[in-house]
Amino acid sequence: MDIKDFVNLSFLKAAALDALMRVRMPVIVGRMAKDHFQDNFRLGGFVNGGLHRWVESRRLSSGGSSAASRYPTLLSRRNNLFKSINYYPGLYSVRIANDLPYASVHNWGADIPVTDRMRRFAWAKFYEAAGRDNKKAKSKRKKKSAPDSKLINPEASFWKGMALTKKTVIKMPQRQFIGDSRELNDAIAARLETEIRKILYS
Repeated sequence: MDIKDFVNLSFLKAAALDALMRVRMPVIVGRMAKDHFQDNFRLGGFVNGGLHRWVESRRLSSGGSSAASRYPTLLSRRNNLFKSINYYPGLYSVRIANDLPYASVHNWGADIPVTDRMRRFAWAKFYEAAGRDNKKAKSKRKKKSAPDSKLINPEASFWKGMALTKKTVIKMPQRQFIGDSRELNDAIAARLETEIRKILYS
């Protein structure tokens, strides 16, 4: 190889490396990050220097028999939070995000004010868990403050407690599922090295 061939090859390699960093790596990193953050849901915690398990959802300890009460923490039949992790590649960069309005509350934790609307929702869930039709529930609740004791099960008791709570603020614990992760960074660095070697030594 003479100097001219070497210079031409150097330009080709430089262009390939630039294309890698400008276009290909943002997509590769985005896919890796999405997979990593969705794995957090399957593992029940956030992986960063090891697995940091989430505080278990209260519904799991309520003893309910419904399907909803048996889903793991942050998972549900629709898995909206899980499915809404997306990546948006740009030039030399990629944005990883979950744009659901309640995603940040779960990811960072929050103090949530107890409102009348929340209490109404808790009452509706209580009567649903107790096996009553919502319309019947409303009419019966007007007549007496407490339902028949035989209708109260652990799940219903949980929702009744939520409806009657004297708290003005509910503390939502942090259950981080997206963010900086040592394991993800290491995996990205290893993949980048592999892709660079492919270009340099091919």
